Amino acid sequence: MLTIFRRFAAVVIVTIAATLTAAGSYNDILTIRSANRGIAALRSMNDGEHYTVLSKNAIIRRAYSDQRVCDTLFIAPFAIAGYTLSPDEKMALVPQATTITTIYRHSYTADYLLLRSGETMECFQAVRDITFSADNKHIAYSKGNNLYLYNIANKSTTTITDDGCWNKIINGTSDWVYEEEYGFTRAYAFSADGSKIAYLRFDESAVPTFEMMRFDNTLYNHAYSFKYPKAGDKNSVVELYLYDIKSNSRTKIDVGSNPDQYIFNVAFTPANKLYFYRVNRLQNSFEVVQCNDNGTQKVIYTETSPRYVERPNSSTITFIDGEKFIVKEETTTGWMHLYLHSTTKGRLNAITSGRWEVVSLVGYDGKSIYYTSTERSPLDRDLYSVRLNGKSRRLLTPEGGYNTIAPSVGMKYYIRTFSNSQTPNIITVNRADGTTIDTLADRRKAVAAAGSLAVKEFRQFVTERGDTLNYYIQLPHNYDPKRVYPVLLTQYSGPGSQSVANRWGADWEDALSNHGYIVACCDGRGTGYRGEQFKKCTYADLGRREYEDQISFARYLATLPYVDRSRIGIYGWSYGGFMALNCALHGEGLFKMAIAVAPVTSWRYYDTIYTEIYNGLPQDNPAGYDDNSPLSHAEKLSSRTRLLIIHGTADDNVHFQNSMEMCRRLNAAGKQYDMMVYPDQNHSMRPSATSLVRQKMVDYTLDNL
Repeated sequence: MLTIFRRFAAVVIVTIAATLTAAGSYNDILTIRSANRGIAALRSMNDGEHYTVLSKNAIIRRAYSDQRVCDTLFIAPFAIAGYTLSPDEKMALVPQATTITTIYRHSYTADYLLLRSGETMECFQAVRDITFSADNKHIAYSKGNNLYLYNIANKSTTTITDDGCWNKIINGTSDWVYEEEYGFTRAYAFSADGSKIAYLRFDESAVPTFEMMRFDNTLYNHAYSFKYPKAGDKNSVVELYLYDIKSNSRTKIDVGSNPDQYIFNVAFTPANKLYFYRVNRLQNSFEVVQCNDNGTQKVIYTETSPRYVERPNSSTITFIDGEKFIVKEETTTGWMHLYLHSTTKGRLNAITSGRWEVVSLVGYDGKSIYYTSTERSPLDRDLYSVRLNGKSRRLLTPEGGYNTIAPSVGMKYYIRTFSNSQTPNIITVNRADGTTIDTLADRRKAVAAAGSLAVKEFRQFVTERGDTLNYYIQLPHNYDPKRVYPVLLTQYSGPGSQSVANRWGADWEDALSNHGYIVACCDGRGTGYRGEQFKKCTYADLGRREYEDQISFARYLATLPYVDRSRIGIYGWSYGGFMALNCALHGEGLFKMAIAVAPVTSWRYYDTIYTEIYNGLPQDNPAGYDDNSPLSHAEKLSSRTRLLIIHGTADDNVHFQNSMEMCRRLNAAGKQYDMMVYPDQNHSMRPSATSLVRQKMVDYTLDNL
């Protein structure tokens, strides 16, 4: 349940609007958002007393205690897009920004320079997933689906694998679906002593091939072919190998007898023991497997659920020494909490508990852990410290709002980025006890100079079914309570997501506030940070409860005295596009306008990992796939609802196929709709149509709502 709400009176909105220039186009919004920048590539150094930041082509070292610039560690001869320091911090790998070639959402290749004391030691051309060994002696990287090892001292390169082949075998990097859903690309890890490399080998030969049409302003278009496993189809067969650097030999590690599973997060404990994650195909069983020196294996942690286990990632378990580790888990109590475990004794104790959720484990200082949570409100993110035994819990961010934390090594200091719905980023350096040392940046003046946004007011309403839902509403600039206004509903609604949060943000919808529109957003059933039952109630019936709640929200707004009930619209992107379509089709004319960008129109078209965790296998649950698919309800589109579908043809995530099949069904049903197609743009409408699409939605809303 929501425990804290912050209500902002309409008079505040009027005052702000009267004193600042309001935004009316997406470019105006972009200008405001750009003024709220963070700090680029901030990293703690090993001593816990200093940190590094990126300044153009230089890596700068600063002190936490007084913020003085100590020195410039490295300077590159070109603009760089980031950096990786060696474990001893005497070398750096820097990618040349102009050479970056994106592959999918996270993956890219680039030319990297190896720098040391101002000296350029080596250039690695068009490589990916490059990093140092723990002993500072080697560099590993991937190229052409193979894994390579570079010896820094003698400048020699060893080929670790040689069977890599496009659309067949991948070594040391992830395949498409692992990259997209598990969020990683580097699929190898050096041992803690630097003597070995554990890596994954993906055999995607049996994965179906998807052909995505490319046009690229050429005379003859071509198909870009890649392996994409859609729900119910075959995944890559994943194997784990351990490569010994000294002997130049490799050993295959047993990952279990069932090849139809997920293997990832290969890593080493501080005691130099290899471990990996294992998740079954239905994703309702999660195991952490430790590999012992004698070749045996031991499952050191297990989590199961009758529905699904929340998708694990690298922060699900955190080792604090060679034996003990902290687990982030929700199935024990139905709320995401922290537990202390031992590799030899199992669970030792709960560290946190309550009807609220831990969001992230921030750091450990040898006595206490530091974490962010929703204890005061699911809308907020606060920082706490607590002993490993669960005692002596302290709130370190009493101001509330939304806090993200960048800790120092050893957690003596941290850099805090704070915002709330009315306040853009304030970035401070703090001691571990919460004391502020200095303010690095305060974006309030810069944002105010760029323009104003309508203020979010956080509220709740109860649906016809008795569910209490959180929402925000933004009344327009120059709001007059005696008038009625059109409303645009913006939402995402996907499992475990959150759109209603007490943090500063700006997007194209904010431009509507200067044109006399209300913008509102509701997190319905299935969204996150309100406990396991609230989130997982949509399991095996993906979409139905979500569109029911958005329609209930629209009906509720229609009862408010300042809402024009004849002018309610809805918008969404990706999963939100799926929702926008379903609301348009099931709303019985309630919505005057709907905009669906890159929408999923059938979960049969989407990938295995994401779809099956929430909806099961289509072979086992055909109704869960078809009954809530917009394709099954095209004939229900009301003549009153103006529908705009937007899609990029090079969307490798939600394929253009989704929109084409939706158009086919609408055409067959004799329904009228609008469509904007953006050639060779991906799921985010990149590389060049991001702003264009958002301005199109501003204009379409003004014309049709």
